[in-house]
Amino acid sequence: MQTVTIDLPKMYGDHHVSEVRRLLLALPGVEDVYASSAFHVVRVRIDETTVTEADLRTRLDSAGYLGELAVEVEAWKSGTPKETEDNPFRHTVALEGVKTVTFGQQVEEAGRPLWPCPGMGPLQKMDE
Repeated sequence: MQTVTIDLPKMYGDHHVSEVRRLLLALPGVEDVYASSAFHVVRVRIDETTVTEADLRTRLDSAGYLGELAVEVEAWKSGTPKETEDNPFRHTVALEGVKTVTFGQQVEEAGRPLWPCPGMGPLQKMDE
């Protein structure tokens, strides 16, 4: 028996834990799967004569769990004309000489999930 540990940045919720366990336990040679959405990691005990780490990674990659989670982040910059580190604040738009912070969000698609979620596409509109 061999234990393989794989980082899964896109496994951030319990619904992903259930799906990752289902995907991996379906492979022959997988004895046990411990998945943690809190730590974004899966630990798999395998029979290395039947299945390899590459097989696990291929299965997880095809389901969309490998790779980085694409989430926009805001930069920390100073709002003063001089870029000083003693007066930083979070912003999306700041005009020179004006200490105003503006936040905005524009969602283009109706029914778009909050985060990119493997196995979840846009919701379809239903006629009622």
